[in-house]
Amino acid sequence: MTVLRPGDTCWRIARAGRSAVLIDNQAYFAAVFAAIMSARRSILMLGWGFDPRTRMFPDGYEGPDDPDEIGRILVELAAARPELDVRLLIWKSALPIAASQEFFPHKARRWFEGTPVKFRLDDAVPFGACHHQKVLVVDDRLAFCGGGDISVDRWDTPAHLDADRRRIMPRHDFHPPRHEVMMLVDGEAARALGDLARDRWARATGEMLQPPPDAGGDPWPDHVPPHLLDVDVAIARTEPAWRRPRATDEIRRLTLASIFEAKNLIYLENQYFTSPWVAEALAHRLAEPQGPEVVLISTGRAPSWFDQLTMDRARSIMIWRLKAADIYGRFRALWPSTLGGECIIVHSKVSIFDDRIARVGSANLNNRSGGFDTECELAVEVDAPEAQAQVAAFRDRLVGHFMGLTGDAVAKARAEFGGLVAALDVLNREGRLKPIEPHAATPVGDFIARYHIGDPAGVADAWRLGRRRERLFAEARRVALERHGATWEDPQR
Repeated sequence: MTVLRPGDTCWRIARAGRSAVLIDNQAYFAAVFAAIMSARRSILMLGWGFDPRTRMFPDGYEGPDDPDEIGRILVELAAARPELDVRLLIWKSALPIAASQEFFPHKARRWFEGTPVKFRLDDAVPFGACHHQKVLVVDDRLAFCGGGDISVDRWDTPAHLDADRRRIMPRHDFHPPRHEVMMLVDGEAARALGDLARDRWARATGEMLQPPPDAGGDPWPDHVPPHLLDVDVAIARTEPAWRRPRATDEIRRLTLASIFEAKNLIYLENQYFTSPWVAEALAHRLAEPQGPEVVLISTGRAPSWFDQLTMDRARSIMIWRLKAADIYGRFRALWPSTLGGECIIVHSKVSIFDDRIARVGSANLNNRSGGFDTECELAVEVDAPEAQAQVAAFRDRLVGHFMGLTGDAVAKARAEFGGLVAALDVLNREGRLKPIEPHAATPVGDFIARYHIGDPAGVADAWRLGRRRERLFAEARRVALERHGATWEDPQR
C-alpha cells in the first residue's frame, strides 16, 4: 500500500524528470550558485534564516569585498538582468534568535534597500512559532528543498574535518562542523514548489504572484548527477491552525504511515527527537518480533543553551522509551563526531524506510514541526529495483560518511552481517558514531521534559502546558492502540 496519499499524507504529487540529493552544504551552495547563474525569469526563496554575507565558495580568508557572497551575487544578477525577478522571504525571527545571528536576517533588509532584490520578513505565524520552510525555486524549472539555510555558519564538507579554515565566519572566527541534506528536483515537482512558495509569499505580504513566464533554458547544475529519473515526488507540509480553521499536518501523518509500513529498516537523521507520538510508534515496531531495525542519528549535544535545556532533556525521555521497547536489540541512537572527537552538528531532516521511501525536508522530529511551525518536505516512494538501489545507496552514503567510509563499504557490511545495526557495530571501529546517552533527571529538567517547554504541538496548547501534556499523552496512547495502517486522527483538531 502506498503511503503517499494527496489530501492525507501529502499535499500534491508531481513528476520530476530528475532528482538528486546533496549531502552537506559544500554541495548545496555550489549547486545553488550554478542554478541562480542560469536563472532567466525568477528566483524565489523561502527560509528560516538568511545572511547575505554567506560565501558560496569559502577559502579560509575573509576580506572586505568577497565576490562570492550570496547577497552581492543576487544584487548583481538582478541589476544585470532586469527581466529576472529575485525575491527572498525569510522568517522574522524572535529577538533572542536574531541576536545569536548578529541580528541577521533583520539587517538584510538594509542590505537590499535600493536594489532590485525584493527582500521581505515573514511574521505570518502564531506568536512563538517560526516559518521553517526552506525552499529555493529557479524559473519554476528547478527547486531545492530540505533542512539547509544559506547562512554564515552552515558551510561544511562531508569530511567534517577537525580544523577546516573554510568554515570561517565574517568576524574571522570559525564555526563547528555541520551536517545538512537538501533535495533537488525539476519538472512538475519544481513548478509545484513554486506554487507553494508563491502561496507563502501571498500569506506573508498580501501580494499575489503569478508563475514566471517560461523562458526556456535548463538551470540544472551540470556538475550534479541525477539520482532518480522520471520519479513521482510528494510534497508534504505543516501549517498551524492560525487564521485558518484547521492545521495542515501532512508531515506528521506521513511520518506515522511510513513507520508503520516499514518492513526491515527505519533510518532517521534529525536535529531533534522529542515527539512522544513518534517515539510511541517506533516503540510499537521495536516490540514486534519481526519488526524493523531503527537507527537514529542526531547531535550529541545541542549547540544552544536553550535547546540543551529543552530539546535535549525531552529527547532523553524518548530514548529511554525506545531502549525499554528494544527487547530484540534492533535500536541504535548515535551522534557523530570528527576524527578528533568534536561533535558534528546534525541539522539534516532525513528519513528512509527500507529501500523504498526517502524523505528530505525541514521538519524535525519534535512537536513544533507537527503542528506549530511551518514545514515542507519532499518524499519519493519507489518500487523498481534500480530506484530502490539508489535509495539504499543514498542511505549507505549518509551512514558511511560519518565514519569516514564509503557507501559501498556500508552496503557490503549490511549484506555480510545481516542488517545496518550489525554493520554499524562492526564498522564503527574508531568510535566516530557514539551512543546518545539520556541525561540524568533533575527536578527542573524533569519538569521541562515532561511538559515539553519550548516545544508546543499546536496553537491550542502554545501557552497551556497542562493541555499540551494531556494532548501529547493522548496521542501517544492512540498510537499504541492503533492497528497497522490505521488512519491518524488528532482529537484536538
